[in-house]
Amino acid sequence: MKLVRYGSAGEERPGLVGPDGTIRDLSGEIADLSGPALSRASLAAIAKLDPASLPKAPEGVRLGPCVGDVGHFIAVGLNYADHAAETGAPIPAEPILFSKAPSCIVGPNDDVVLPKGSQKTDWEVELAIVVGERAHYVAANEALDYVAGYCVCNDVSEREFQMERGGQWMKGKSAPTFGPLGPWLVTPDEVGDVQALSMFLDVNGERMQTGSTTTMIFSCAQLVSYISHFMALEPGDVITTGTPPGVGLGMKPPRFVKDGDVMRLGIEKLGQQQQRVRAFPG
Repeated sequence: MKLVRYGSAGEERPGLVGPDGTIRDLSGEIADLSGPALSRASLAAIAKLDPASLPKAPEGVRLGPCVGDVGHFIAVGLNYADHAAETGAPIPAEPILFSKAPSCIVGPNDDVVLPKGSQKTDWEVELAIVVGERAHYVAANEALDYVAGYCVCNDVSEREFQMERGGQWMKGKSAPTFGPLGPWLVTPDEVGDVQALSMFLDVNGERMQTGSTTTMIFSCAQLVSYISHFMALEPGDVITTGTPPGVGLGMKPPRFVKDGDVMRLGIEKLGQQQQRVRAFPG
């Protein structure tokens, strides 16, 4: 299934994308795509519904982030072998974890707003995992049973804040609008092999990133298992899993986005996003 949240910011309703691409309203079935609604039992019940029996969403409606009420937004650094190579970093022996503030989450096509003083805001197309069941000390061979689905994430990053302001990555990763999620939350049965998906990102129509989840150092299953040994993952938590090569920081000379630039990105089977970059107002 492809699941969505649609409507104005802060007032999104849950939806299901029908076979013809029409968004159908799920608000009569679940309150939101969050928490318990992401469980195996809940998703199985939604899968039994006839999309044609559900009300249609308005044409051209805004898509919000595809998961609501995110408790933890966990990110993984340097998780693609080819991206680590472009940055000159060694292959990590264990996953590098950091947090993005949940308040950075926006819809897949919302504007990205540069924070005050930003000079080095960068792009990162990433596959994100949405947790569906509480996961604590789970084995890697069982970890994907705890996953509700997958989506596209743009892990927008202010590199000066991230790397030159004390080395705490969260500072450069958490500004409002720095976490577009969506367009869809795609359930695992529709994704198939999550470790074999192509991905891309363009800036102003120029291809910057081309990659595949095949080059992940730590797989989705390994990441869910690993993180669950340090914390309890709860339904609706999001794990964004790293980026392939082609980020602005790795270019010679480095390139970063500015007011008016447009980022377009996507992952096979998970859909596409597009964001216009805006200067901080005022």
